[in-house]
Amino acid sequence: MGQNKQDTIMHQPFSKSVSSTEKCKRLMEVASPEDTLGVIINADPDSIASALALRRLFWRRVKKTLIFHTNPIKRADNLALIKLLKIEQKNIRKASARQITKWALVDSQPHHDEHFSRYPFDIIIDHHPFDERTAAPFVDVKPECGANSTIMTEYLRAVKIKPSPRLATALFYGIKTDTDNFVRPSTQNDINAFRYLYQYANINIVKKIESSEITKRTLESFKKAIENLVFVKDIAFIHMGRVSDPDLLVIIADFFLKMAEATWCVTSGVYGSRLIIIFRNAGFRLDAGKLAQRLFGEWGAAGGHKSAARAEIPIHDLGQPKEHPDLRKMILQKLREL
Repeated sequence: MGQNKQDTIMHQPFSKSVSSTEKCKRLMEVASPEDTLGVIINADPDSIASALALRRLFWRRVKKTLIFHTNPIKRADNLALIKLLKIEQKNIRKASARQITKWALVDSQPHHDEHFSRYPFDIIIDHHPFDERTAAPFVDVKPECGANSTIMTEYLRAVKIKPSPRLATALFYGIKTDTDNFVRPSTQNDINAFRYLYQYANINIVKKIESSEITKRTLESFKKAIENLVFVKDIAFIHMGRVSDPDLLVIIADFFLKMAEATWCVTSGVYGSRLIIIFRNAGFRLDAGKLAQRLFGEWGAAGGHKSAARAEIPIHDLGQPKEHPDLRKMILQKLREL
């Protein structure tokens, strides 16, 4: 297939009429027993579980499947997931281009992260809105699904692979987190996958992972968040300044959205050379992805789902320092203009 790769590139995802069984058949044609498959993720529960499922699908069908993450994994619950389920993965810096003969991307598309653009993907499986720049020999993008783990569970069921307790627990938790316990938009497919996995998952491990989110370090950050909290109508806004881990902004946004007065929660912070803004909402007709794009799309990557979105902007693209001496004020001004 290597010689004819360019002739088999998919520039559009499968249509809804194509069954999971047919997709799996096409998926298996992408790699051969001589291949070593490298799966790249921006590590979170949904992407980790999806990578594990893809590895299971290609078990004994390729020489080896290796999982690589591009982001530093610092969230306590993610670390607990990896430790308790004994998940093997490496930083992308340890990937050998000579060793990997086929590349896969799950729970993302190439334009989502600058690291991804460096690799010629053979497989792309995602549940975020489809981007026209996404192309590979195998492309399955289903934005209607609340979690990528749902897609992977459908693949396993289509080829009659019973998930091990470890894999089922990872997929179960992936759906649980990405749908926020089905508070975020989801489909009957998500519910069906969740119910199917429940019979095989270790619920005690799921409870332990969930209880590992709060640490002494995050408690200190919550104190700072309370001090920095301001309201713009029904929007709870918190600017955290420089942060050592962008996932902290997600944890804080999810937590403060629970306030009775908040329909929206927007958190922001500077990580490295980028301004990161997280959007969460709890309304019926609201669209966080569109709002992120509307407010900050002109400066950087912005978008997401209806209830959860983010924007990442290189600081130097915001203009001269004298134009934006205070990022907090700049974001507040944008929110007040809504």
